[in-house]
Amino acid sequence: MLACSVNIVVTELTGSTFDKFVTDNRIAVIDCWAPWCGPCRRMTPIMEELSKELEKKAGVAKLNVDENEAISIRFRIMAIPTLLIFKDGVHIDTLVGLRSKEDLMEYIGSV
Repeated sequence: MLACSVNIVVTELTGSTFDKFVTDNRIAVIDCWAPWCGPCRRMTPIMEELSKELEKKAGVAKLNVDENEAISIRFRIMAIPTLLIFKDGVHIDTLVGLRSKEDLMEYIGSV
């Protein structure tokens, strides 16, 4: 029997899709990143795993801050990676820096 791995694709947000994603998900976790950021690139597989494990519980997405400056300004993103956490459409927390999947699962479980 052959093992088959499925690549999980995390939703890529833009300024025009950001608010709808937040309102469409009871809990939304948005990874604010940029392609030139090393720690951001290290977050990619973590966010993919998180997306898979939280499939029915939370929406997981990415937002390129270089391409979506208005959102960066709106949420005062000064360092990346930054995770924006929303519950019922309300911004409840901002987590700055590289985080492990286990830390994020524990945090989201407490929301």
